[in-house]
Amino acid sequence: MDKSKTAVLVVDRDDADRRVFEHDLTDANFAFSFTDDRDRAAVRLASGEVGILVIDLSDVAIDGRGLLSEIRADTANDEVPIIVLLDRSEIDQAGAYMDAGADFFALKPLEPDLARARLVAAGRRRQLQAQVRRQLEHFKILNEVGIALSAERNINRLLERILLHAKDITRADGGTIYMATEDDRLRFAIMRTDSLDFALGGTTGNEIPFQPLPMHVPDTGEPNHRNIATHVALTGESVNIPDAYEAEGFDFSGTRAFDQQTGYRSQSFLTIPMKNNAGEVIGVLQLLNAIDPVSGAVIPFSNELQEVIESLASQAAVAIDNQQLLRGQRELLDSFIKLIAAAIDAKSPYTGGHCARVPVLTEMLADAACRSDAAPFRDFDLDDEQRDELMTAAWLHDCGKVTTPEFVVDKATKLETIFDRVELVRTRAEILKRDAEIDYYKALAEPGADAKQLAQDLTRRIDQIDADIAFIETVNIGSEFLGDEAIARIHRIAGQTWRGPTGAEQPFLLENEVRNLSVRRGTLTDDEREVINHHIVMTIEMLDKLPFPKNMKNVPEYAGGHHERMDGKGYPKGLKRHEMSIPARVMAVADVFEALTARDRPYKDAMKLSVAMDILGKMKLDHHIDPDLFDLFVEQKIYLRYAEQFLLPDQIDEVNVDHYLGPLPDAMPDRLPTLEMNQTA
Repeated sequence: MDKSKTAVLVVDRDDADRRVFEHDLTDANFAFSFTDDRDRAAVRLASGEVGILVIDLSDVAIDGRGLLSEIRADTANDEVPIIVLLDRSEIDQAGAYMDAGADFFALKPLEPDLARARLVAAGRRRQLQAQVRRQLEHFKILNEVGIALSAERNINRLLERILLHAKDITRADGGTIYMATEDDRLRFAIMRTDSLDFALGGTTGNEIPFQPLPMHVPDTGEPNHRNIATHVALTGESVNIPDAYEAEGFDFSGTRAFDQQTGYRSQSFLTIPMKNNAGEVIGVLQLLNAIDPVSGAVIPFSNELQEVIESLASQAAVAIDNQQLLRGQRELLDSFIKLIAAAIDAKSPYTGGHCARVPVLTEMLADAACRSDAAPFRDFDLDDEQRDELMTAAWLHDCGKVTTPEFVVDKATKLETIFDRVELVRTRAEILKRDAEIDYYKALAEPGADAKQLAQDLTRRIDQIDADIAFIETVNIGSEFLGDEAIARIHRIAGQTWRGPTGAEQPFLLENEVRNLSVRRGTLTDDEREVINHHIVMTIEMLDKLPFPKNMKNVPEYAGGHHERMDGKGYPKGLKRHEMSIPARVMAVADVFEALTARDRPYKDAMKLSVAMDILGKMKLDHHIDPDLFDLFVEQKIYLRYAEQFLLPDQIDEVNVDHYLGPLPDAMPDRLPTLEMNQTA
């Protein structure tokens, strides 16, 4: 049967009716076939080949009424128009038959012109029904595509979805998406040609070797209307070309060269501008070679499909624009976050780089936890949004330090405030030595003075002062633990007096200086350490006030937990291990290890890697850090990867912490459910 004609099945035993259809209704648009058996008619209908059905209801033997009811009971036949033939005596039944499912009726004996009119009307009805069905299908597809595009967060997958949906709708063999660049060009973002097994860009990982298309001719600056893609981008109007080899006004030399090289035949092109809400063209969608679903031949893109793809391109442009806006906002937020971190690092020359290095270490350890199949991490994973959430927390974990006074952050020695007060102590010592010399000369001038004894006493006094100052200078550095004997000596030195400009006697060391010098470890007093620790409270308070979106709601918890301990003795909330998420515990390990290995701290020399790992291992045994994360840190050699990137060469030595690996001998009593950890993350 000629598939270009509408198949008409006539269920009729009347020879007169058949002659009308066979001889009087010859028409290039219809192909007739006949049957007098309702069962055969049902089989033909089920094959899907029948376009129009004609039933003689006046013949009781055929049971046309039963066939009509049976056909309309099956929704698969909804688009098949039915013409019923009635005797003039049955004209009063026409309304009932129409209600039963007939679409048209014709009276017997048949008049050829009227019968032809009924067939034409039925054919048009079928076309309209098919058009409505296609439009509904397209609307459904566009709706589904719109939902899918709005949910996609990855720009490469988004572009791929757009092109693949457009190809599916139009049955196009190939397609390309171009994206507008800031330097007035169109870059190739994604390309597909099915028959050539050609896939570049998008998520394929295959780079597109073609150079971007200039929107304006480089030599003259004139708009580039010779290239069809740039023309569409410049004009904002679609172009539908049935055959590129016959098209005029566009340069298809590159297309012909590609065809000659590959043996391909580029024929029909549909090129659509992708406009955002502001009407700006942000890209171009181009489809190549529409395929006829029946014959498989290349055909032009229909006007109906062009409208559908224009609608899809509009949806796609909005989705892409939204993603670009979101990406721009994210990049702005990331830059702002890193700017804050850099400002905090720049606030003190002694902690410079800390806020930048902790995120690197955090990411290394978090990635290792995601990859691990060990029981504690088997159900733990981070998607892209959760990873961004953790990295934001890592960059902001010390943001509260903006409230910490510089003289506390930078306190390199015990006596340092805005300046190192050890210079004042040295000045007082010089005054004491001056006074000792004055006393010597006064005593020497007295009658009967023992010059030798006085000289010895002066030497002993000056040596004592120098020894005390040397001791104070050593203690001031804070590099060694201070015992009771040293503290007693500080008080003895402080008990000395000296005379200032007014001549009044003053203690050699002020009460505040004694308290600072008496710090047993490091340079900070308890009050100053409290000031330092308060930055964590301020970090939490500052981050809690920010209107983080739902996907960033855990930033305050992650950032504010890096000084907590697994045994609940940490700061500021005293959380225990089971009360902390894996990301928060990851940050705690990262913060400690960075501080141990930092080479820019004034109060300690750059620590050897083996020493830092030994301390970290002991912190595991003391329930200071998470034991499972420590084991992962060691087994995956994260410490070494970090060291090779950030430590000095002479810091990196042989590390042996195997004796710290494995379960703790005194495991924490609190149970730590794996599922809870994953949900919290």
